[in-house]
Amino acid sequence: MKYDYLIVGAGLFGATIANKAVKMGKKVLVIDKRNHIGGNIYTENIEGINVHKYGAHIFHTDYKEVWDYVNSFVEFNRYTNCPIARIGNEVYNMPFNMNTFAKIWNDVVTPEDALRHINEEKKEMTGKVPNNLEEQAISLVGRTIYEKLVKGYTEKQWNRSCKELPAFIIKRLPVRMVYDNNYFNDKYQGIPIGGYTKLVEKMLYGSEVKLNTNFFDNVEYFKSIANKVIYTGMLDEYFNFKLGRLEYRSLNFVTKIIDKENFQGNAVVNYTGREVEYTRVIEHKHFESTKSAKTIITYEYPDDWDNKKEPYYVINDEKNNKLAEEYRNLAKKEKNVIFGGRLAEYKYYDMDDVIKKALEIEI
Repeated sequence: MKYDYLIVGAGLFGATIANKAVKMGKKVLVIDKRNHIGGNIYTENIEGINVHKYGAHIFHTDYKEVWDYVNSFVEFNRYTNCPIARIGNEVYNMPFNMNTFAKIWNDVVTPEDALRHINEEKKEMTGKVPNNLEEQAISLVGRTIYEKLVKGYTEKQWNRSCKELPAFIIKRLPVRMVYDNNYFNDKYQGIPIGGYTKLVEKMLYGSEVKLNTNFFDNVEYFKSIANKVIYTGMLDEYFNFKLGRLEYRSLNFVTKIIDKENFQGNAVVNYTGREVEYTRVIEHKHFESTKSAKTIITYEYPDDWDNKKEPYYVINDEKNNKLAEEYRNLAKKEKNVIFGGRLAEYKYYDMDDVIKKALEIEI
């Protein structure tokens, strides 16, 4: 059977392209090497709770057209992301705002009070150009906030000292002089009622979907059965790593069912200290205010990546960015193949940016 489009990967980019192609009356085959659709936004219902299997995903956007688009498939709730930062037995609000500052410094009540402390601490960087992440963070928020809420988390995430990480990783840190714990500034925010898998199922309606199917098991065959390929997998893998391997950071998730109604009182708690190895704990029921006697939590551990693990975060250092650009130049020369999404472009994308690009791209 001949298809108009073969889509490699049933994540958000692939599902958006599939939906667009089906609306155009095209015949579409979507394949994915995993045993489920949805990519990293896949949710699984366990004990009546929609569990984010690959970490917390909160949909947020300023693009009204994207918000209207996803809401045309499923209804979204009004979940607002207000993560908590914990170091030892101290708990702070994130992003850095007046609630954070008032707890860190006992003489802070007004924005002027907070700025007095921050600006005083930033003086140690006066006249210096930040050469690493630590210096960049101190130049933005001062040493106290850096050491409590940035240093440990970042070093766990990247498995390197902040003094060894490039300054551009933290180009800016959100510092809000208001008593507002909303993490995102975007106008629209929420979680699909019933989970993300339900959203992707609706987006893939009308396409043929084959799971447990690896494009690289028979590349020539898969290319032969479609007029055009939409590729969302790893950029370097498509070219058989012939220029070298791109690098990533990975994650390891440990999920537990807890026999209590409420474990931590918040969907996301970031652990910014080095006293624990995990970076955050997710309590999934709070994303949709699910009522149940039990709760499900996930510990998220940063992990070194190898080719047997899932790639989650691109490493935007000079070496990898240069190599990625060389692969992108190869991708431009491929006939009848469109590369799109986080892995295929070796770029970090928010969910709304993935959808926006997929909607705008000419197929």
